[in-house]
Amino acid sequence: MSDAAAAVPARTGQDWLKDWDSEGPSWDKRRAWRTLAITTFDLILCFIVWFLVSAIAPVLNDLGFEISSSQLYWLTAMPGLAGGFLRMVWTFLPPVLGTRKLVTYTMALLLIPIIGWAVAIQNPDTPYWVLLVLSFATGIGGGAFAGFMPSTSYFFPKAKAGTALGIQAGVGNFGVSIVQLATPWIVSFMLLGGFASGVIGPSQTLVDDATGATEEVWYQNASYAWASLTVIGIVISWLYLRSIPMKVSKVTDQFVIFKNKHTWMMTLLYVITFGAFSGFAAVFALLIDETFGTGVFGDAGIDPLQYAFLGALVGSAARVLFGPVADKFGGGKVTVLSCAGLVASCAYTAMQLSPESADDFPKFLWGMLAIFFFSGIGNASTFKQMPYIFNRVESGGVIGWTSAVAAFGPFFFSVILASTPSYTLFWWWTALSAVGTVVAWWYYARRGAEKPS
Repeated sequence: MSDAAAAVPARTGQDWLKDWDSEGPSWDKRRAWRTLAITTFDLILCFIVWFLVSAIAPVLNDLGFEISSSQLYWLTAMPGLAGGFLRMVWTFLPPVLGTRKLVTYTMALLLIPIIGWAVAIQNPDTPYWVLLVLSFATGIGGGAFAGFMPSTSYFFPKAKAGTALGIQAGVGNFGVSIVQLATPWIVSFMLLGGFASGVIGPSQTLVDDATGATEEVWYQNASYAWASLTVIGIVISWLYLRSIPMKVSKVTDQFVIFKNKHTWMMTLLYVITFGAFSGFAAVFALLIDETFGTGVFGDAGIDPLQYAFLGALVGSAARVLFGPVADKFGGGKVTVLSCAGLVASCAYTAMQLSPESADDFPKFLWGMLAIFFFSGIGNASTFKQMPYIFNRVESGGVIGWTSAVAAFGPFFFSVILASTPSYTLFWWWTALSAVGTVVAWWYYARRGAEKPS
């Protein structure tokens, strides 16, 4: 029996599996992959909710709200602030609550920001503090990651952990691009047909500042469209998920991870990779709007909602594709590639932030897509490394902890952009990525490394 199968104390009831050995011949791969499928579906919805504000914030003023540029960045900062803190809580919940309760209860909590934003966005007089609270509440979707990922890792042998976690995290990350891509489309028509005015709510008028053109939209759809899928997620999670008892009797038993220096090394590396992914995904639309939008270049300006989804799409795809690559060549080597790529792409993009015309946009876009690509690679490789560097229980805690710290990316990126020139952020990340390149090579990738992974 593996170390994941013994519980202190024993767990009873329909939530808990009596026997589980992911490393032995009795491994139930059917249950493992079913668990992965369900939690990945749920994680997509969690990321949709977490980045909901990034899809809504760029158009709030066009809907009649009066919010300054700095205030808009603070709205996109709140989900990251909440996501980071909530991940610190969710990190330690899997062995205590078990996969079934943790996932089901989290999905139920998502309904709070979903319904809240749907109601608030219909009224331009909604107080700014209410919008801040609702933005903070979307962080529930970000916090979920730190619980879902360790829960999934318990079901798979180490040899398949990189692939499984790469699939879950990568496909889950697609929720960012889904909400940014789908929002402009789903807000353009009434849901529920003629019942919309009574059930979904009245339409709003979207005004183009550059041309004065107006469009009838239903921005509450950006929330309500995901409500039914969230309810489905709640039901299937409760019906089909089960939990693996772990060798943890209380939350404080998991604090042992903080005595291991590699916890802090991997935290640095994941902050560099996922921090870049989540941070830039949260501000990408606002960054496009402020640098190339109609307020800068008039009619020739770039519509941010036409391109913002591409960043998360590229980063998510890279995370899925490079999970197996990290399994084959080693996570440490791939992490070195990721950090080195971020050095080059962040430095290049930093030099594209003073455009002379909207024609310079492609150079900026390619630089940003390169950042998302290399961050996605590192997101996959770091999660390949952790199950090899730590034992099974510690690995789950480290995965949760590192993801919690990295989840502050949207908060710090938004705050920095709200208070300093945009190029400052890119140069800081260039320097941090250079440090990460050295750390990953020295401890995990070079010949004779302390923890080859």
